[in-house]
Parts: sequence; C-alpha cells; structure tokens
Amino acid sequence: MSLKDRITEDMKAAMRSGERERLSTIRLILAGIKQREVDERIALDDTQVLAVLEKMVKQRRESIAQFESGGRADLVAKESAELAVVQSYMPAQLSDAEVAALIDETIRATGAASIKDMGKVMGAVRAKAQGRTDMAALGARVKERLTAKP
Repeated sequence: MSLKDRITEDMKAAMRSGERERLSTIRLILAGIKQREVDERIALDDTQVLAVLEKMVKQRRESIAQFESGGRADLVAKESAELAVVQSYMPAQLSDAEVAALIDETIRATGAASIKDMGKVMGAVRAKAQGRTDMAALGARVKERLTAKP
C-alpha cells in the first residue's frame, strides 16, 4: 500500500471514529498532496509524498516557534497536534551517529575531497536520508565535514 493510500485509509478511519482534529490534519495533508499533483500534472509516488510531508513538518515547526514567541499557547497546542499527525507518516528519524556514518560513507563512495564536491555528496546523501533527517542540518554537517577534510 502506498503512503498516499495509507493516508486516505486513515482519513476514512478518522471519519468513522469521529476524531475531528486528526481528520482535519489528514485532510490538510491530502490537500497538499493533491495541490502538488494538480500543479505538476503527475501522480506523486512515496518519495514525492514524503517531500510534501517534510514541507508541512517544517511549516509547523516554524509556526510553533512564532506562536511560542508571541505567547499563544492555544495555537502552539494546535500546531503541535498537527505536527504529531504529520510526523506519524514520516519514516523513523536517523540518529546523529547514523547521519555521521552516512555522510562519511557517502564522502568515501563519491571520492569527495573538498567543499567543491558538496553538491555531489548532498545529492547522494539526500537520496538515502529523505524524510529521515532535517535537510538543512544535514547540509551544514556535510559542509563542516568537507571543510575539515585535509
């Protein structure tokens, strides 16, 4: 079963059980997926659905930070609940050690020697870590690792 099908089935289950908040968030997810499909005139595969989910996670985290700084505990709670639902469809996150090992392995495999090879390394790492780690932090770690290399 594809990720999109699983989300659709979860929407039906949430409707049957009367989980309003979960249903609302799942509908947001499906609307985001549908919007991208319409814009690009394609049917999204699991990797592309994960990209939509990653974007939603990032948006929720940014909103939570803004609402916390504004003292809006009610909106923080709402966004946190939505974040939990969206993250339930994401694959398990990689640990720091796993990310470091993945970066080192990719640098060896690609033969990267300097910061000039960052694009090549990021392309390979992104394919393996899609949806399992924060890509901005991953980019910073790859850059740090390539600049530290002799």
